[in-house]
Formats: sequence, structure tokens, C-alpha cells
Amino acid sequence: MPDARQTLIIKVFRKYSNSLGPDALNLVEQILDFHDFDQDEVDASLEALAMAYNKQDDATMKVDVEVLRRAYESLQDKDEADELEPDALDPESHLYVIDAFEMPLWHWSTERGTFEKSSAQPTMSASPESRVAALRDRLHVIKQCVLRNEHFSPSTLPSRDRDKLVTLRSTKQLLGRAGERFLLLGRLAHSKEGNVCIEDADGSVELDFTKMDVPGEGFFTEGCMALVEGEYTDEGTLEIVAIGQPPCETRKVARSIYGHIDFLGKGATSLAEDAQHTQRIRSDMAELNFFFLSDVWLDHPQTLSGLQKMFDNCIENNFIPKIITLCGNFTSHSLLHGNSRDIQRYQDNFDVLADLISSYPALTRSTHFIFVPGPLDITGNATLPRRPIMASFTARLRAKIPKAHFATNPCRIKFFNQEIVIFREDSMSKMLRNVIGVKPDAQSDDLKRYLVQSILDQGHLTPLSVQTQATLSDFDHTLRLYPLPTTLILADKYEHYKVTYTGCHVFNPSSFIGGSYTFSTYSPAEVNSEECVLEFDPPEQ
Repeated sequence: MPDARQTLIIKVFRKYSNSLGPDALNLVEQILDFHDFDQDEVDASLEALAMAYNKQDDATMKVDVEVLRRAYESLQDKDEADELEPDALDPESHLYVIDAFEMPLWHWSTERGTFEKSSAQPTMSASPESRVAALRDRLHVIKQCVLRNEHFSPSTLPSRDRDKLVTLRSTKQLLGRAGERFLLLGRLAHSKEGNVCIEDADGSVELDFTKMDVPGEGFFTEGCMALVEGEYTDEGTLEIVAIGQPPCETRKVARSIYGHIDFLGKGATSLAEDAQHTQRIRSDMAELNFFFLSDVWLDHPQTLSGLQKMFDNCIENNFIPKIITLCGNFTSHSLLHGNSRDIQRYQDNFDVLADLISSYPALTRSTHFIFVPGPLDITGNATLPRRPIMASFTARLRAKIPKAHFATNPCRIKFFNQEIVIFREDSMSKMLRNVIGVKPDAQSDDLKRYLVQSILDQGHLTPLSVQTQATLSDFDHTLRLYPLPTTLILADKYEHYKVTYTGCHVFNPSSFIGGSYTFSTYSPAEVNSEECVLEFDPPEQ
């Protein structure tokens, strides 16, 4: 019978979907004996070893002793390097701008009950099967979060709360059971007859809303995942009494389970490393800030004046941001049917912007400039994720600004342990246009909260049907918000707001040009944003 320490070892490795044979278990025990860890250090050490093992290219589900030994040696080398430079904390070496098309593809494996890296190379022209696989992944990721929720997951100890447990059912379990009440998780869609139905992996059933008073909080749109409760009828419909968003899972919980998985392709970190980075950022980088601007219309006569005023303020106050993110649209009107003169003017505006930025050497030396295209900008494709602004328009920017990044939409910033997602889309108007149900008395502040709640609960940037929002199915994972990011920027022409939901800070910097120059500053140390407003200068007489 295994002792308590062997049980702990097996439990930790099982958490990372690995099984240990006798030889591997013996090696882990030898490692623990050699280092003579305190009891409170054993858990963290085993977590680090299991994660290091899974990072090896030839790691298998059943732990290979030689691969495990190599993973242990890599940890030893890392510890020695950390001892040589214990105080080194360079922001530049921990800052990554991640292109959506470079993110690795992780599918959900129903057999293993975890994420599995795809061996196939994603393509722009995906097959119909990949569209189905993307939707199934979206459903399974949400479902595994729901089943871990306290209202759905039974306790291992006997208690009266087990009677209050809610059980998810499948559409195939409805057949022949008219008059019974069911709870389903699925995707809202329209049937061939135009009626609202809910689909899951086993089938679909039409929904009857006549007995429902009001929906739960959030936006319910065609294409979103929803929890519905109701009674199955003889007519083959579900007479629903309640509809709600699936419960969201915090980043900390998701990272504790899948922390060994490198979703961004920049190396996975442990929870212990995350905690250390959080502490160091708070203590050593309290003054560090990022700027976020949206709708930077370069064809508007006041835009360059506003940018110049913002840059002047930075220099005068010695307040140099580490990142300035400029989100589109970079034009106030669509160029889809523009002539050659409009296209040339579009390029000229970027050239003028390059000259303006390069006239501030303090900014060009230390600030990263990130350019994220909007719906009206000229990119290589019109579907999500969108490719960067075409290089032919940004040649001078690339030449004059050494730290310029021309990002996809969406894109991500990895800064130490923080993941910041930037998405430029008019999400509010698009969700409202396609809503199936929302509380009838919702006010403006409610709508902002509902938008944030819906996107984070759905774990996806565009919880809409493919007819409403076209996406590249092989790259649907780049729109996924699981684990939840640290911060989400929903750059939208809608008014400014900021909301923190389930530990994720979400804000909209609003349009740069309006009655004033409006943008947002973000502090990684505080994981918080602030609205900044620069008034228009009065015109000279």
C-alpha cells in the first residue's frame, strides 16, 4: 500500500494528466529525499517537476524515467541561473506581443479530459469539419467549467447539500420523457422553421419561451452557449422557465489545473512564479504604465494635434509609458470602395504619424508602439482574427520606430505573468443587434456589465453565429478566453467603461476623437485602468 508521500506524488502528476510507473515514482522519491524539502515545500516542488516534465517535447502520458530525469536537470539549471542573478528583473525580457496566427492550437480531448496540442498545421481555408470541431471545443471547454462549479459538482463528503445539486442532461435524454424537468447546456440557434432551439453534441430541441418571466443577466444571442431549464412537452419542445449564462471560472482556478499548458506559445509558468512576479511588479514597477487608444482617425484634422499633446505631456511630466497601443479604425470612413487617391491618403497619414512619433526620441527609445487594425482598416483578410495592417502602408513606421509592433486583431500582450487581450470590434452594437433575450429594464450601466459578463462567461470574444461574425475556424482558439486573461481591452466606439468581473479587469478606452481626446492608462502593478481626457485646444483667432 502506498504511503502518504507516494499518494501525494501520484495525485500531483495525475492532476497534469500523467501516470507514474514504479521506476518513475522511485525517481521522484529519490529527488525529494536528496533535497530534504520541508512539508510545505513538497507540493510546490512536485508541481514544478510535473510541469517541467510536460514541457519536454517527447513527454508521454505515462511518465518516462529518462524524460523525467531530463526535466529535473532543466529545473536544476534554472535554479542555478536564478541564484546568479536573483535581483535581475528586466521588463523588456518579459514583454511579448503575441500574434493570433502564432498561438498554438489546443483542442479539448474528451478521452483524456484535458487539452491536447494539435499536430495539424492550421490553415486559412479550413474544412467544414474544423468548423464543427471549433464549436465542439467551445462547448466542451465551457462544460468542464460548469461541471467543476460548486452547484454542479458533488462533494466527496456526505452532506445535505447533495440534494440541492443540479444535474446537466443531454438532448438525447429527453426522448420519451415528456412532463419531466431538465437542465441543458448548449448553443442557441434557429431551427429550419425559424424557431429558437438549443443544440448540444447529441442533437437539438426547440425552446418555448411562453412560461418564462425574464431571462438571467447578460446577452443571449444566436451562437452563444446557455443553460436552460424547462419541462419537456409531448410536442417535442422544451417549455423553459429559466435561461442563464454558464458560470465563469477564475483565472487562478484554471491556472491551477492547466498551468502546465502553454496556451500562448511563450512558455508556461507555475503558480509560484506567478505569485513572485506579481509581488515584484507591485514593488519594483509601481510607476510603469501602458496607454491604450482606440479609433485613432488619422484622416481627422484634430487627431495628430491630440497625439502631439499627449506626447508633450509625457515628456514634460517625465511619464514615459512602456507601451502605447493605437487601435483602429485609422480612418473615419470605409475604404472598401475608395479610389486610388483615398488609398494614397491612407498611406500618407501613416507616414505623417511616423514623422510625429520619431520627433520624440525619448519615446522611440523606450516605448513599444502596438498598432491593432479596426474593422475599416486595410488588412489581408476581413474575417476574425484579422491580419495586421498591410506592410505597404506602414513602411515608414517600421523604419523610424524600432519598437513598432503591427499586431493582429485580436492580439495579446504577455507581461510577466499577466495576459492582456486587445480586441478592436464594435461589440456592444453587434451583440445588441443579434440579441435573443435580455432583461427588459436594462439601463446603460447594465448593458456594459452584461456585455462584459456575456463575453467572459462564454469564454469567447465573439459568442455569435458564423453568419453574424465570420471567423477562421482553424484559428477559433485565438478568440478563446480560457483561462481568463488578467485584463481584456474591448476597444469599441461605445462610451468609456471599466468593469472587473470574476477577477478579470475589462475596459473600453472609447474613441480618441470626440468632444475631447480620450484614452485609458493601465497600471500592471495595480491591474487597474484610468480614463484620461485631454481637452481640445481652443482655435487660434
